[in-house]
Amino acid sequence: MKLPLLAALLIASPVSLHSSDQILFDSSHRVDLNKIQSRDATVSGTESPEGFMLRIATGHQSQWPGITISASGGSWNLAANSALTLKMKNTGQREAEVRCRVDNPGADGTKHCVTGSLSLAPGKSGTLRVELMRAGDSLGGNLFGMKGYPAGPVSEESGIDSSKVTALVISIRKPDSDHEIVVWDIRATGDYTPPTASLTDATPFLPFIDTFGQYKHRDWPGKTKSLDDLISKREAEAKTLDAMKEPPGWDQYGGWSAGPTLKATGFFRTEKYHNKWWLVDPDGHLFFSQGIDCIRSIDSTPVEERDGWFEDFPGGRPEFNPFCGTSFALLGHYAGRSPKCFSFSGANLLRKYGPAWRTAYSEIVQKRLRSWGINTIGNWSDENICRMDRTPYTESIGSAKAKMIQGSKGYWGKFPDVFAPDFSAAVRSSMATKGGKSAGDPWCIGYFSDNEMSWGDDTSLALAALKSPYDQPAKREFVSDLKAKYHDIRQLNSAWGTNHTSWEALLSSCEVPDKKMAYGDLTAFYTKASETYFSTVRDVIKEVAPNQLYLGCRFADANDLAAKAASKYCDIVSYNLYRRSVEDFQFAGGDKPLLVGEFHFGALDRGLFHTGLVPVANQRERAESYRNYVLGAARNPLFVGTHWFEWKDEPTTGRVYDGENYQIGFVDVADAPYPEMSETSRQVAEEMYRVHSEN
Repeated sequence: MKLPLLAALLIASPVSLHSSDQILFDSSHRVDLNKIQSRDATVSGTESPEGFMLRIATGHQSQWPGITISASGGSWNLAANSALTLKMKNTGQREAEVRCRVDNPGADGTKHCVTGSLSLAPGKSGTLRVELMRAGDSLGGNLFGMKGYPAGPVSEESGIDSSKVTALVISIRKPDSDHEIVVWDIRATGDYTPPTASLTDATPFLPFIDTFGQYKHRDWPGKTKSLDDLISKREAEAKTLDAMKEPPGWDQYGGWSAGPTLKATGFFRTEKYHNKWWLVDPDGHLFFSQGIDCIRSIDSTPVEERDGWFEDFPGGRPEFNPFCGTSFALLGHYAGRSPKCFSFSGANLLRKYGPAWRTAYSEIVQKRLRSWGINTIGNWSDENICRMDRTPYTESIGSAKAKMIQGSKGYWGKFPDVFAPDFSAAVRSSMATKGGKSAGDPWCIGYFSDNEMSWGDDTSLALAALKSPYDQPAKREFVSDLKAKYHDIRQLNSAWGTNHTSWEALLSSCEVPDKKMAYGDLTAFYTKASETYFSTVRDVIKEVAPNQLYLGCRFADANDLAAKAASKYCDIVSYNLYRRSVEDFQFAGGDKPLLVGEFHFGALDRGLFHTGLVPVANQRERAESYRNYVLGAARNPLFVGTHWFEWKDEPTTGRVYDGENYQIGFVDVADAPYPEMSETSRQVAEEMYRVHSEN
């Protein structure tokens, strides 16, 4: 993300409170409004019961309209604090995603800065939080292939020097209309605790990973230290799980047996009951899906080119051969290659549960889920665990084998060409693998399709088609629609301000028109393409599994046209929403059940090097954030569940696919549960039905 670097606003030096908080701006520390400069925004002062506030009214000509608050004297020293918070209210007419960027010298939106965000519905108030992330270097280039590294000198790419904060940039993310917010209390808060792992821990630093795949140079609560430790933890947990069964008032599926009973169809369905959307389980009980993704055993990290990293490396022993192999990397240091890999998590399960570890582990997973109040196995999980008829699960199909729109782009790849003959065939081929398995299984809630696709803005698919080669099916479909509307190329030229000599010339050109002049045609084709995607996928799913639900495509981001298309054809619309709350989430597609496909929080107090997408200070805050998120979703009448990403921490030295090494698990690499998370999810399970049923 890149934000504009705006001009300075002088504010008094921070004031130390009796706690560790430092005030940067509040009602007693007013600002000189004449010194505020802005980008596509106006700012004024206003009085309220909370005191003096800054009222920021933004336009929508810029992608990031807003203001900058710069430190008087050059910088603020926030080294003692863990986060920066801003209290604010959305006084506009539409939902606003507000972002705050905390800058070091030289910040450009990517380097020398950290960012936080908060989505607010009209009339809602909230606190935007920015974690003051300190990032490490890569040990002079000797460490590579990871998203995060042991803490060291500040990295310009992914962290800041919190003792030299020069500015705060407050902005609205890519608005398509005007917005207005008020801000009144900006402070540095929380006591900073250094990460567990640091480059200064040992000399020499290598090797830095122990035989269990953990960071070697530090200790922390719950760390596995020996084979005997593995076994003792296994035995202790078995007693705990035997004593703590499922939450009270659950039926066999995890539905609310103590609540109302609706029509039982033998499969999962949706129903709006007392003005709230619900899943209804096969026995007719209301069901709110508290799930976890990626419940599986194997997760590998590259070992190629990493000689000297691993102490007492188990990969060379015959019993651990099943956990050695190669795997393709899409992104990062190994991109485009299939490096040698090893699964420490798999090796640890063999050591912990013995030769029959797969059977033993599947059983322990099911007991954990029930005891922890988790009633759904989420996406990308082990099929054998899913098919045990113990916990409801979701499945996924995809269109990866279809032809792509060559002019499209996205983080995970291009967008499928839904007008190509092979699109429906690709989806049908994927869905065919579910026949006789999840299709027709009462424990299968339904199917997601693809994941975090490159939907772009409401003209992106049309523009991508026009940028594509002559024979791109989507391009030919678009030109055919234009020809049917305008008949003569000269009429199109007049409408678009272009100078194509013929329809064939338009097909041969990869130039795109002025978006404003062609907007109506571009959005019409975008709607057609998005509706074709969802309608085709829905039809394919229902051909094979007529009783299962279509759960949408797990939007990472979606413009209104994509959301409306999904609402038209999906039984449930899914979003991967990495934010602190979805309680006030507003859906452009209208009154439709929603499901969170992914969310998480991570910390640096357990030996890993990256927090994931939403950082918190420690395990206690991680658990509190989990509770607030899930129960916040339960208060929103549209949501029917939330699925956490993911079951297990990612490998300390990065997963193969893209180098992610996030501390985001319910269990660690040595299969040790985080008690803060499991205890909290259990508490949430005992509250979520009451919360979701309340008016």
